Amino acid sequence: MEIAEKIAKLKRERRAVILAHNYQIAEVQDAADFVGDSLELSIKASQTDAEVIVFCGVHFMAETAKILSPAKTVLLPDQNAGCPMADMITAEQLRGLKAEHPGAKVLCYVNTSAGVKAECDLCCTSANAVRMVEEVLKDAPEIIFIPDKYLAAFVTGKTGREFITWQGFCPTHARILPEHIEAARARHPGAAVMVHPECRPEVAALADIVISTGGMSRFAKETPAREIIVGTEPGIIHRLEKEIPDKIFHPVSEFVSCPNMKKTTLEKVLWSLEDMTHRIEVAEDIAARARRSIEAMLNVGR
Repeated sequence: MEIAEKIAKLKRERRAVILAHNYQIAEVQDAADFVGDSLELSIKASQTDAEVIVFCGVHFMAETAKILSPAKTVLLPDQNAGCPMADMITAEQLRGLKAEHPGAKVLCYVNTSAGVKAECDLCCTSANAVRMVEEVLKDAPEIIFIPDKYLAAFVTGKTGREFITWQGFCPTHARILPEHIEAARARHPGAAVMVHPECRPEVAALADIVISTGGMSRFAKETPAREIIVGTEPGIIHRLEKEIPDKIFHPVSEFVSCPNMKKTTLEKVLWSLEDMTHRIEVAEDIAARARRSIEAMLNVGR
């Protein structure tokens, strides 16, 4: 029996749902029930009747799924799949920053640990950060925005709001430089350029659009351009090619692969289901506080 067949059989037996982030390798995406960005996947999983969630992504994503589905078993196929940006700030460091700015509201990017989310007033994604600032925090005298300094800069450009920022960043997106955009445009004249808000401001300034991974799929469908340069982790190109087969997608650079996102393999998904490993647990008090910051975001527009 092939690995994919074994996974499908075990998935039925375990009443499991498999989630794969856009940056996962192609065969893992193909084995998943849902492919998307981290929060979108956690929400979908919470709405299913599955008893087990296998999250093919990185640690903070599986934590978020557990926070939103506390009664479900959440498994991370590779326990060493972490997020360097999420690891750049701890709950203790955030408490110190809050003590320096006692009147500030804290807005945290979803790319943070459960402990950090528990210290925040409001969560955001790269897709809705601007809306959170303009709608929910419009009257806040000061806003602490953590941990991504580049996403903060993007939101400042859109809203005019200045933030108290942390010097965190995504090492993978930070590897994309202006010369990569210029070289890609030279190789593919006429191609549209879309980049992620985690990119450096000088890279974002050269793009046709700065947009989240979920937004990239929509933009690619709607743009009249037949070729698109993709300024994010290239794992998403597999999804884009499946959804939009009549367009051509080019990675902005061969150097932007996320090693943590590539740790999950089909074999590890199978072993995860066989052995019910590696289980993600979040302490109840931390989960409750973190859930409030996530739900404060989800309630906007409901």
